[in-house]
Amino acid sequence: MKKTYPLIVEAKNTDRVLEAVKHDIRKYFKRCRAAKLPADVDFWDFDCLVGADAASTTAVHPSSVVTQVDVVAKAGHASVYVVVEAKHGMRSYVPRENADNGPGEPQDNE
Repeated sequence: MKKTYPLIVEAKNTDRVLEAVKHDIRKYFKRCRAAKLPADVDFWDFDCLVGADAASTTAVHPSSVVTQVDVVAKAGHASVYVVVEAKHGMRSYVPRENADNGPGEPQDNE
């Protein structure tokens, strides 16, 4: 999703417009996460950019996209540019030092 949301709309309350923008972003995340995962993928990950326009975007964590939209709105900008691209995510596993112990068993530090 690459979209420029206007934050100031004539004849509409700016707080309501901001809440509608945040709702649309949350709805997009929910829709992407509901999509079926390929066989070799653990979860959906996202690349996110937020800024006042395309030239001033900064990379943000998916959990802080809505917070950054609030920051742009409070700075007084007339619009916010949001990019959210879904990608495949793989969990990285840390190998255990002592493989003899089963799962959930404490390892000896002696």
